[in-house]
Amino acid sequence: MTTSIISLKDVHLSLDSRAGPVSILNGVALEVEAGQSVAIVGPSGSGKTSLLMILAGLERATSGEVRVAGRDFQALGEDQLARVRGESIGIVFQSFHLVPTMTALENVALPLEFSGRANAETIARTRLDEVGLAHRLDHYPAQLSGGEQQRVALARALSIEPKLLLADEPTGNLDGRTGRGVVDLLFGMKKTREATLVLVTHDERLAAECDRVIRMADGRIIDDKRAKAA
Repeated sequence: MTTSIISLKDVHLSLDSRAGPVSILNGVALEVEAGQSVAIVGPSGSGKTSLLMILAGLERATSGEVRVAGRDFQALGEDQLARVRGESIGIVFQSFHLVPTMTALENVALPLEFSGRANAETIARTRLDEVGLAHRLDHYPAQLSGGEQQRVALARALSIEPKLLLADEPTGNLDGRTGRGVVDLLFGMKKTREATLVLVTHDERLAAECDRVIRMADGRIIDDKRAKAA
């Protein structure tokens, strides 16, 4: 029996604009089994990132059912959603989203401190060592290369041992070689931790490395197929 870590049913998202409501997602339905790797692809404006934000609990669906990590996101308040993120969901953004006034070590320890972990600094040191940055603990984001900043972001996302790892164009701001290194880390850590990975990308070659490729257009899923043999 398989277990769905993500279950979306008839999900709609509309956002206000000066011209009136704009429809972003239109009846999205999606089931993702625990442990799968899933790529979400499609043109700009197709709803990929908005879908990822709903899965992260950072955007609330206008209507529909959103169940992630066993929780009904539509029924949770903001504090409860933050608690679920702190316990179960790691997020890697294209633009890193590191706190510029904090060192690499402090950035990685931050979500652990928010969740009340007493050994936050020890865990943060271990995660940074895993991504090859044990020698950069006390450096600030501005003192790190783009690839190093993304590895700090990855270490931060993995610091809580998440059940679900969400990545939004994690190589979008990196050169090919550096991006490949981040991808290898992402898939390697997903495998060793038996986590579920949902990856938004424009890179079809990267998407093909996932178990499934979900294609979006105009706020809808238009294709969902296995990218490789199970």
